[in-house]
Amino acid sequence: MRKIAQKAAWLADQSPLLACPVCREPLLIEETSLVCANGHRFDLSRKGTANFLNAPVKTEYSRPMLEARRRALANGLFDPFLAEIKAQLTATDRLLDIGCGEGTPTAKLAESGAAAVGFDISQPAIELAGSLATSAFFCVADLAHLPFLAGRFSAIVDLFSPGAYEEFDRVRAPESRLFKVIPQADYLRELRQGLYGGTAKGTYSNARVLARFKAAYPQAKQTAIVYDHPVDAAGFADVLAMTPLSWQAPAEKREAMLAAPPASIHVAVDLLTI
Repeated sequence: MRKIAQKAAWLADQSPLLACPVCREPLLIEETSLVCANGHRFDLSRKGTANFLNAPVKTEYSRPMLEARRRALANGLFDPFLAEIKAQLTATDRLLDIGCGEGTPTAKLAESGAAAVGFDISQPAIELAGSLATSAFFCVADLAHLPFLAGRFSAIVDLFSPGAYEEFDRVRAPESRLFKVIPQADYLRELRQGLYGGTAKGTYSNARVLARFKAAYPQAKQTAIVYDHPVDAAGFADVLAMTPLSWQAPAEKREAMLAAPPASIHVAVDLLTI
């Protein structure tokens, strides 16, 4: 079965799930299109993805950056904290991955059996996500105006993305869970010190992000997850290319790090859970 037909069948099984971004009416599958009662239509791509934006949004997430991110994540850069989340999912869950990028974390979490949806504002990211061999459905969408009906997800995952908590709460089902991963001060410390040592960017605090989350969810549980991920020269080059931390760094600093890459990358995050 072609991928577009597979995703259409998946959407039919999950219906009603999607909300028309124009009028907010439910979107129902008709062959390989999503159509609302007011006639607004969104066609699935050949890869079975959907685009719910009126016009493309320009971002810094280029195809080479996204491909580097895929290689780094396929090689396990995020696996320890993804495993922590995955262990709490079951086949009865419907999962929403916020700002899914090129889709590798969504696909890994979908291995739990959960019905998974990933979205991102970057069209190139979703085009790349659509190439994955996974049960997950991917779409281009706006974080502030999620194209989903209220109360449809039993689990929401937010890996390093901004938190639109009112929208999260709207699409969450009663008794649902929210998993948010935020960097600690030492996250990717090799890059931060190598690129920005001695400057204001050489240090980082997650205090503001953490305070905002806890203001929205005072009952949140906070778990530190810390590990060193081994990399070879090619693997380090992928990490350097994928992270926004490096994008505005001086070219000579990036070149110096590529010439003498570290043997591992330090990953230090807080997993916030409700």
